[in-house]
Amino acid sequence: MGKRHISLKDLANELGVSISTVSRALKNHPDISQSLTKRIQQLAKERNYSPNPLAMGLLKQQTRMIGIIVPDIVTHFYSSIISGIESIAKQHGYYIVIASSNESYEKEVETVENLLKARVEGLIVCLSQETKDYSHFNKLVENSIPLVFFDRVCHSLNVPTVTADGVVAAKNITKHFHKNGCKRIAYISGPMYLNISKNRKEGYLQGLKECGLEFNPELLVECNLSPEDASRATEQLLKLPVLPDAIFGLNDTIAFAAMKEIKRQNYKIPDDIALVGFTDEFHSTVVEPTLTSITHPTWQMGQEAAKLFFKCIDGNIKTSDQIVLETELIIRRSSVKKR
Repeated sequence: MGKRHISLKDLANELGVSISTVSRALKNHPDISQSLTKRIQQLAKERNYSPNPLAMGLLKQQTRMIGIIVPDIVTHFYSSIISGIESIAKQHGYYIVIASSNESYEKEVETVENLLKARVEGLIVCLSQETKDYSHFNKLVENSIPLVFFDRVCHSLNVPTVTADGVVAAKNITKHFHKNGCKRIAYISGPMYLNISKNRKEGYLQGLKECGLEFNPELLVECNLSPEDASRATEQLLKLPVLPDAIFGLNDTIAFAAMKEIKRQNYKIPDDIALVGFTDEFHSTVVEPTLTSITHPTWQMGQEAAKLFFKCIDGNIKTSDQIVLETELIIRRSSVKKR
């Protein structure tokens, strides 16, 4: 039989009995004689038989699998969230199936379909940067299939979400820049249809107001979250007649691209232009200068998303369950100007 998984059918065929007989004997059912039970259990041990959780789940219409969709599986941000989800899933005897949308709307739609075909019991999702239409999630909502969004979310579907407080975080960044003598503070955003972009813009504007600074539209630039487009956005800011003296990006990928472009044009960080990122990837501590960034409670975000998922499973969820977690500004050399 090679190395493939040994099934109940294999054991039944070898002994010349029915599959149900084998199944009951393995559970010491009193209807099966002691001698036959012993033979079946002995053969199962010899053949290294173990129950197939997927097959058992399908029989009960329960696979005990959760589908997780993330924009990528490379960054520490998402891998840490996945670990948080898995820790709670394990406590409930569930498995996770991880898929990446690669920041593609079409791939996200395809992945949702494939995971549902694989009989996952529900999904925990962070939307791709291209996603503006959410109709591919309607099937889950209409059929009461558990669905939880985290970080990049869709509020119009009225499903549970877990996010970080981007408004307060961006406000704190802006005030930190101002405290360090910056007055022309620029923000490189992602697409404004993303909730994280809108929230951080709101915090940026609030921060400017609290610091007594006027909003200058030329200092707010959008990009599509790729390093190439972030470099283009930075170049646009550096071509202004009056340079910005501070820049923060929607995430660390944007901040790293900005850092590279600033250095390429021979400006000094932070003396000429202070810089702050968002998400606090590991590389923040090894670039030169080290990057000030907002750190997210990623492990907790994953755990909270999984807890909401199991509330859905138990029927105890409310569509108003919107968890917002606090962040922390980790100050390093890239944003502190010499006085």
